[in-house]
Amino acid sequence: MGNPWIQDVVAAMITLAVALVWLRVVDALAARGVLEQRLSRNVIHIGTGPLFVACWLLFTPNPAARYLAALVPLLITGQFALVGTGLMEDPAAVAAMTRHSDRREILRGPLFYGIVFVVCTIAFWRTSPVGILALMLMCGGDGLADVIGRRYRLASLPFNEGKSWGGSLAMLLGGYVFALAFVALFQWTGMFNIGLPGSALAARLGIIALLCTLVEALPLADIDNLTVTATAVALGLILL
Repeated sequence: MGNPWIQDVVAAMITLAVALVWLRVVDALAARGVLEQRLSRNVIHIGTGPLFVACWLLFTPNPAARYLAALVPLLITGQFALVGTGLMEDPAAVAAMTRHSDRREILRGPLFYGIVFVVCTIAFWRTSPVGILALMLMCGGDGLADVIGRRYRLASLPFNEGKSWGGSLAMLLGGYVFALAFVALFQWTGMFNIGLPGSALAARLGIIALLCTLVEALPLADIDNLTVTATAVALGLILL
């Protein structure tokens, strides 16, 4: 397209459509009992981020493009807030995004999740690996930790009985793979140049993933989306 504003508006519309279709599909599966309630919450957690970040490639280099992209999680987060406060009725969303069918749960983890996406999109966008790194560790790492940890608990962590070595291993490996894949993709497409050899980049991402895993393992209920992301951002600014 010749006009970057038109391309960016179209890109934002496509991104919103992709996000809404994904959320509605998972909501419907949860409402029909195809996906167990806790699993549907994690499927949303794991899948939404990579789909959203992949859509960043549709936008132009226009500096304002980040704000159009950020509108997508902002609108969806606004919907979360309305449902969580009871101002909007959406039983399917409540079934998919809560552990105990209590709409107020949406005002914690899911709401923080959306806020993190808005902030990382505006603050870092696709011109920096830091936001992508943080979002992928939150999605691929923190999301998989709960799924795997509950199915393959192994032994509980000595400092947090609510989490297990299996969940922490999933957090480490899942977060690392997601982060490495997306950082490498955006560097390959020329969005940024970290200036590190591949082995050095992989090693530094591994260090960040390990430290974020330690943070995720702490007994801090319902704020993992904030603590893991903040840790990843701080370490990314230092190491990348």
